[in-house]
Amino acid sequence: MSCKVEQDFLICYDIADRKRVSKIGRLVEKQAMRIQKSIYFYETVTQSQLMSLVEQIVSLMDEEADDLRIYRIRDRGISMGDAIDLDHPLLLN
Repeated sequence: MSCKVEQDFLICYDIADRKRVSKIGRLVEKQAMRIQKSIYFYETVTQSQLMSLVEQIVSLMDEEADDLRIYRIRDRGISMGDAIDLDHPLLLN
C-alpha cells in the first residue's frame, strides 16, 4: 500500500500574453489560494494532484515566452494572515 504524502506549495508564474495569463489564473484559482497576481498557495496536496495541475498549466503556456515555478513549503512557521502592504505600510492580520 502506498502512502500519499500531502505537502504545501507556492505556484508562481510569469506569462507574457494577457489571454494566457487569464486562462491560467482562472485554472489555478480553482484549486489554490491567490496570494498575489501570479502567486498561489496550494495547500495539502499530493504529488499526483500537483503534477495534474502543472500539466494543465503547461498545456496553456508558451514554453519560450512564459515561466512557471513551483516551490515546496517545508516549514509553516509564517502565518498566511501576516503580510505587509507596500501601498499602506501596516501589518495586516
